[in-house]
Amino acid sequence: MTPDLNLLRMFLAVADGASFRASADALGVTRSAVSQGIRRLEDALGVALVQRTTRSVRLTEAGQRLRDQVAEPLRTVDAALEEALDDGPPRGLLRVNVSSIAERFLAGPLVAGFANAYPGITLDVTVSDDPIDLVAGGFDAGVRLGEVIEQDMVAVPLTGPQRQVAVAAPAYLDRHGVPRHPRDLVHHRCIGWRPAPGTAPYRWEFSEDGRDFEVDVDPQVTTNDLRLMLRTALAGGGITFGMEENYRRWLRSGELVSLLEDFLPPFPGFFLYFPSRRNQPAKLRALVQHVRSFRGDAHDAFAPVP
Repeated sequence: MTPDLNLLRMFLAVADGASFRASADALGVTRSAVSQGIRRLEDALGVALVQRTTRSVRLTEAGQRLRDQVAEPLRTVDAALEEALDDGPPRGLLRVNVSSIAERFLAGPLVAGFANAYPGITLDVTVSDDPIDLVAGGFDAGVRLGEVIEQDMVAVPLTGPQRQVAVAAPAYLDRHGVPRHPRDLVHHRCIGWRPAPGTAPYRWEFSEDGRDFEVDVDPQVTTNDLRLMLRTALAGGGITFGMEENYRRWLRSGELVSLLEDFLPPFPGFFLYFPSRRNQPAKLRALVQHVRSFRGDAHDAFAPVP
């Protein structure tokens, strides 16, 4: 018996969401409908695909093999069907995974402009700094720094070259002095970033005479919230480190001072990226075109409001 393609789509939703409730919400159906659909698919194939618990589901070995084998082909089929039946404006759900430091995307104007231009597309943005497999995670596209994007992805520039900066408020520097070399930072009060609880703070990266090196600062304040880093630095709480565009407004006003600039060269910026497929959905092509247009019109006034 050849299983219904809709049951395979339901199975992929369960595999991506790791629960019947999450997949039901994503599909807009009831939890019982998902459970019954997975049971019908298992009956049709004659093999168990998921292990059910009271809180979640886990793929069996057969389920994992099926997921790995059908995920990409099924998405290609869906894209081809959407292309063949496309007789109007782009529409549908578009899922994008975005790094928390991708300020140009997250500042608001790009997303608002896209929503206004394409009212038929529902944009679902997940902000995460965890390593992500777009296909396995069920995402249509992602936004990351170019240096961490896999070589087999198609990448469209979202920004020009970027630069990280160390910044502090003048009041802090008046009290504690100005570091002249990155290694001086170990004697300063630092405000660090970590991606998640239980992980080590991010090491601050510098370059000298063409050689890259890291400074393992010992932050007095550590957080995964970029706004808290900014606010603490503005209040004179220490030196913090991050993408220059996140601090540009306050650097221009003099509320923050950029430090150690000779040790912080630019590097490739952010890209919108996605798997290479023969048939790209119209909704993804719309986002690509919007990013290209937005980059041409963009200016530097993108910074979070404290």
